[in-house]
Amino acid sequence: MLILRYSPASPYARKVRIAADLLGLTDRIDIASADAADPADSLRRQNPLGKIPTLILEDGSALYDSRVIAEYLDHLAGGGRMIPADPSARFTALRLQALGDGVNDAALLIRYETFSRPEALRSGEAIAHQQGKIDRALDALEAALPTGAVDIGHIAVACALGYLDLRFAGEWREKHPRLVAWHEKFARRVPAFEATKA
Repeated sequence: MLILRYSPASPYARKVRIAADLLGLTDRIDIASADAADPADSLRRQNPLGKIPTLILEDGSALYDSRVIAEYLDHLAGGGRMIPADPSARFTALRLQALGDGVNDAALLIRYETFSRPEALRSGEAIAHQQGKIDRALDALEAALPTGAVDIGHIAVACALGYLDLRFAGEWREKHPRLVAWHEKFARRVPAFEATKA
């Protein structure tokens, strides 16, 4: 049995869980919570970076990060399903995944800056820099919505939008009506999206 170390709020772990569901692999994976902030959690021995998600394989070795885990799961399911084999579709999916993951990276840095740092040490400039990345990514998605069959890029974008809803009260929605409609359609098409909501 595979073991996925995760946190319910992690958009990267959510991406992996949705991919596993769409690939029909859910029954082959035990879900085990991890506390990346706890030095005593075995996560740091399983993944020297101490990050989630981490996938523990049956031989005890570990895979990380979410992109590597998603590729492994796609391989287990026969390949070419979440990460298309056709070069054009493949690199479109991987580019979308990078965009979605990049939104999450920026959103997490904003969250750390505003919730983990003492107020006197917070940098408005750093927050604005990360917010600019998010805003540009959302504008690009609004102008060119993901199309076609659900792949790892669609999942990454949907999880990024879900994380913005979770941590930033869905502030992105007002200026991106086409993306809101796409996000709602994705949620209807992929029941695992709602099932993995934190």
